[in-house]
Amino acid sequence: MTQPERRTPARRAVLGAAGAAVLGGSAALAAGTAQAAPPAPSAAGTGAEPGARGTVRGRGYRSLPVPTVIAHRGASGYRPEHTLGSYRLALDLGAHVVEQDLVPTRDGHLVCRHENDITGTTDVADHPEFASRRTTKTVDGTALTGWFTEDFTLAELKTLRAKERIPATRQENTLYDGRWTVPTFEEVLRWAEEEGRRRGREVWLHVETKHPSYFRALGLGIEARLARLLRRHGRHRANSPVFLQSFEPSSIQRLAKLVDCPRVVLLSGAGTRPWDFVEAGDPRTVADLVTPEGLRWIASYAQGIGPTLDLILPRDADGRLGTETTLVRDAHAEGLILHPYTQRNENAFLPAEYRRGTDPNAYGDAFGALRRFFATGIDGIFSDNADTALLAAADHRAR
Repeated sequence: MTQPERRTPARRAVLGAAGAAVLGGSAALAAGTAQAAPPAPSAAGTGAEPGARGTVRGRGYRSLPVPTVIAHRGASGYRPEHTLGSYRLALDLGAHVVEQDLVPTRDGHLVCRHENDITGTTDVADHPEFASRRTTKTVDGTALTGWFTEDFTLAELKTLRAKERIPATRQENTLYDGRWTVPTFEEVLRWAEEEGRRRGREVWLHVETKHPSYFRALGLGIEARLARLLRRHGRHRANSPVFLQSFEPSSIQRLAKLVDCPRVVLLSGAGTRPWDFVEAGDPRTVADLVTPEGLRWIASYAQGIGPTLDLILPRDADGRLGTETTLVRDAHAEGLILHPYTQRNENAFLPAEYRRGTDPNAYGDAFGALRRFFATGIDGIFSDNADTALLAAADHRAR
């Protein structure tokens, strides 16, 4: 079994001390295929000088605490995802970074939804004036039936209200159905600026381009629109408080030519292929990208990876965590940070050994699972329950 990496005193000094101010919220809450990696990390291909492991000197994210807690779609364990209410609560809980997923409207505005299919996250089905827009589309090879953002103008989309995506699992979240509209990314940028002034610290964002090849084919390319908004709000620089992320490497490569923000390539299951690879006829799978050679290629245009946790700690046939891979060590050897996804508190999402009782919607031993995740040496984690992850991260740093 691969031994978990230990943080050096230097890394604690650079990241832990530098992030002390950011940790105020959490402190209050607390009162696939890999080979052995070289011992010393490098930033090969990143064009930046390597610092302590998981950092790059000259980039603003070096000031973030490690492990960094990224609020997945906001505080989505407690509020309907991708709403200003969810984002605001994430900050109130102490999250270090808040995530947005971006899709375009018919008239080219970027809005915050996890998918362009808004059937399950808005009340669109209750609007008879839009009944005729229900249709079937193939998005990244999957046929979907419902309503889609690219068929609505922003003004039309703003007549809808957001709702809980998984109401059977998160019944208490349905209390907030209809309370918020679908936010535009520009609204979120203005909100982040206002919250930053009010709270006395920068509000970090983690921004994903969703289905970029699909939208590019429709003439609704995301990258240039995103870059214009970032420049308009002064968040386009290497030290800006924003990460850019995508499951399509070519989207990250495009963004690298438009802005200097830190960039993260998202990685799904080992046997899957990024959709832009499918369209381009590139035979590589995620298993190829998590080899040292694949990671070196990613490091030539990105600063990090966002792998599914299963690529770091695979689950066995019974759903229990198995032997750790060397992905964390291999990625750090290339100067890449790791922001894996996704931690949730409910039994249904936890490894089998951390479930408690028989109710899949009840909370299990999320702290036990997070101890195991953080012991691998990851630099951060996406969490639906930022308060839980923050407490676990504080415990980890105190070890």
